[in-house]
Amino acid sequence: MNNLLAYTDHLVAGLLLFGAFFMLIGSWGLAKLPDFFTRLHAPTKASTLGMGSTLLASLVWFSVQEGSLHIHEFVISIFLFLTAPVSAYMMGKAAIHRSRPMVDGTRNAEQAERASERRGLKDEGPEAKSSEGKNS
Repeated sequence: MNNLLAYTDHLVAGLLLFGAFFMLIGSWGLAKLPDFFTRLHAPTKASTLGMGSTLLASLVWFSVQEGSLHIHEFVISIFLFLTAPVSAYMMGKAAIHRSRPMVDGTRNAEQAERASERRGLKDEGPEAKSSEGKNS
């Protein structure tokens, strides 16, 4: 039993350091990246991995210490992994609709041109069809 506790301590310490490292990177990215979209990417990816690792460390620690499986941390992890991408997607879509500026290096010029062409076609589509029908 003593040997198992020693291995558990090392595993928990490694998971905590791994989690702290990724949460630090996510926080640094949130503070230092240049635009909204890159700032959104840092905490949703890195911090989610960091929190998952920290919760896994908690699950292992308390399960070994008390001799029974603790499911609370697992449920929190599932909730985190399901809600973080959805909330990031919703914030990204809201930022696109509000036309948040992008840094030039993050924008793909070809895709931006195609999107503006689609917007232009979409805007004149119904009006152009109705005016064509009247002229015929």
